[in-house]
Amino acid sequence: MPSTDDLFPNGLRDVPYGEVLLVSESDGTYTAEVWNTLGLNDCPREAWDALDATAIAAERGALVARLNGPRRWTLDTIVTEPKGERRLSRFGELDMFLAATVDLGASLPAPGVAYEERRVARDTVFRFAAGATIHQLTAPNGERYVMQAYSHAVDATQGLDTLAALADRLALPPGWAFTTRTIEQRLDLLSTDGVATVVQDELQNTYQRIDAVSVAAMGGGD
Repeated sequence: MPSTDDLFPNGLRDVPYGEVLLVSESDGTYTAEVWNTLGLNDCPREAWDALDATAIAAERGALVARLNGPRRWTLDTIVTEPKGERRLSRFGELDMFLAATVDLGASLPAPGVAYEERRVARDTVFRFAAGATIHQLTAPNGERYVMQAYSHAVDATQGLDTLAALADRLALPPGWAFTTRTIEQRLDLLSTDGVATVVQDELQNTYQRIDAVSVAAMGGGD
């Protein structure tokens, strides 16, 4: 399967990107197309700030458009399963491709809802190299979620060197924990039957759940 190593030989860690979510409703269920700048541009802040979500929704015939960014990756490589030609589009001055579809459920969530699972339809492997530092949320039921990207939408001062301090910054729900650690083996986060489960914290940093299939793929440990 192709990976982002071809476009980013030094890895994706700290590479910037932005996303536009186009939300639609059908038969009482809300979904969102996720359009992403990765590999097409560096999501310059001036071009990003010029985007108008209301105008985008009207132009695209969407129920609502949401701007998710600017963001930076905390992983090293994305491995994808080819599915024909990529769909490309232009938002303002930013070229983007259709990266995924998000299942929002039976009600339209308020922007910035934290610690609530969302399902994302995508066939990708999010890879963290051996020796990488990872940042992890653990839910009261023991489910673990690894940060895939941090956001500048709420706090533009966030950087790779500040993420460990989130243990003292986040207003975690009862029973939740945030930890930072270095992994000895490569960690692959997989989608399950083409669906990944993600959550965001209140700073809009995004984490993907480690499903059983991910642990099995690593030989039973990480």
